[in-house]
Amino acid sequence: MRKSPHFMALGGIALSIGLMAAAPSAAAADPAPTAAPEQLAAMQRDLGLTASEAEQLLKQESRARSLEDELRADLGSDFGGAVFDAESGELTVSVTDADAVEEVEDAGAEAEVVDHGQKALNKVVSELNSSAEAAGSGVTGWYADVEADTVVMTVEKGAVEAGKELIAEAGVDADAVKVKQSTEQPKTFADIVGGNAYYINGSARCSIGFAVTTGFVTAGHCGGTGDSVQGAGGGSGSFAGSVFPSRDMGYVRTSGWNPTPRVNDYSGGTVAVTGSAQAPVGSSICRSGSTTGWHCGTIQARNQTVRYAQGIVYGLTRTSVCAEPGDSGGSFISGNQAQGVTSGGSGNCSTGGTTYYQEVNPILNRWNLTLA
Repeated sequence: MRKSPHFMALGGIALSIGLMAAAPSAAAADPAPTAAPEQLAAMQRDLGLTASEAEQLLKQESRARSLEDELRADLGSDFGGAVFDAESGELTVSVTDADAVEEVEDAGAEAEVVDHGQKALNKVVSELNSSAEAAGSGVTGWYADVEADTVVMTVEKGAVEAGKELIAEAGVDADAVKVKQSTEQPKTFADIVGGNAYYINGSARCSIGFAVTTGFVTAGHCGGTGDSVQGAGGGSGSFAGSVFPSRDMGYVRTSGWNPTPRVNDYSGGTVAVTGSAQAPVGSSICRSGSTTGWHCGTIQARNQTVRYAQGIVYGLTRTSVCAEPGDSGGSFISGNQAQGVTSGGSGNCSTGGTTYYQEVNPILNRWNLTLA
């Protein structure tokens, strides 16, 4: 499958970093993001853009979100996934039937015929998940790479055979899985006592994800149901729900806190949140956390399975954004759309790394919550 020229290697892992106006489409873009100066500055710093390029990128990503939703609905079972390319501003939609190419191109997207497609790749991930407990210690995770039309399994150096053994144990098509050696050693970011900080049971520190009408969402590994929460600037609450491992979802019900649709940009301002429309793979994304502040990167893949020391977590999203302990639970936002809460990763904000987030919409759905 097509490989964009913006791929580069970091720590043994292929990281996609992801401008020309795309053709008109019937898809109506979600509300055009109005970026705060601090957000544009962070995108310039971390993505190597000028201010005008950052503004243009946000507009193109807004349109791509809407175009992906339109084609997903129109193509049905022929839809094989979508990837946004920040360099060209184009959305490439994978299709499993060559007869669907014309419909994709007429809508204003590039088309790519693939062997597997997103649905089949996710099925492979699900089958690997079913055998996850049998994975050898050298296997660090797996995810669906829509752009490459394969499932990527990351293993520690010298552990390729452990990866192949898991593939055989799961009974999946070996041709649909690429085993890749990596220096990643995923860990959660919750253990250091540093959107805004909050404290769990008076000691451990994490970061607020997004305000909901009755509190906020965050990472499940930050606290268990019933654990007390204290805000750095006042306010209190407790975990009304927590799932970890398997997922990394947390819901804190608060008192004495005023929910606002804002994310701290750690430059003296905030970024407004107007919704939670899912951004395509390849889109820019920024993260706010109480240890390292505001950093940006790109969405690399969805449906990532990660084996932390505390257990296996499924369905995470993989990014090139950096993070460190204490950033856990913090906000991931693309444009003005909430995307997820920081789960964990590898590396740091001095040398770079990979960070995963738990998608926000499944958290909202699980506890019937509404973004503030």
